[in-house]
Amino acid sequence: MKQVSLSGSLRENVGKKDAKKHRKEGNIPCVMYGGKEQIHFVASDKAFRKLIFTPEVYTFNLDIAGKTYDAIMQDVQYHPVTDNILHVDFLEIHPEKPVSISVPVKVIGTAPGVLKGGKLILKTRKLKIMAFLQNLPDEITVSIDPLDIGDSVKVKDLAVENITFMDSPNTIIIGVRTARVLVEETPVEGVAVEGAEPEEGAEKGKGTEKGKGVEKGKEGEGEKK
Repeated sequence: MKQVSLSGSLRENVGKKDAKKHRKEGNIPCVMYGGKEQIHFVASDKAFRKLIFTPEVYTFNLDIAGKTYDAIMQDVQYHPVTDNILHVDFLEIHPEKPVSISVPVKVIGTAPGVLKGGKLILKTRKLKIMAFLQNLPDEITVSIDPLDIGDSVKVKDLAVENITFMDSPNTIIIGVRTARVLVEETPVEGVAVEGAEPEEGAEKGKGTEKGKGVEKGKEGEGEKK
């Protein structure tokens, strides 16, 4: 997995007033846990914007007060109105301990079912895995070459060396549906697959929201009775 370096400064005080002061100065309050003790620090807001608003996933080499740590970004808090970054949580990782992280799905190949007129539906754009630091991949590659109309790829169909998948084995990642089924879809940022149309709300193994993807002609049947 790609690693990026990030420098931070220790926070002398911890509290809402101190955090507000740092944000006005263009810094983001952060905390790193997973080691002997929690470390509170701040880092530049500009550095985070290049790393957070992207489909890619990284490990971090944090330089805090002259000491370096390997870590992953665990959680990001945003302002409910402006979407500005308010706080970032990091988890320190160690080479001898496995770590759990979500990585993006990369779709490759050409599905025979799409050539026959079917629609390629991406249902899961990230998968949660567990692996040691040295085995963490940038992405999980899924081939759609075998998929005919009605076929799908599930988590249990994947086999990647030195990686344990944490999602349910029956979680559907991608499939080909007949063109007669009308589905509401929105593009998934960061996934460029010709013919693939991801379903709205599809992430981390979750299916479509209730009521999405119903066939026309079945809507309103209850009203006709």
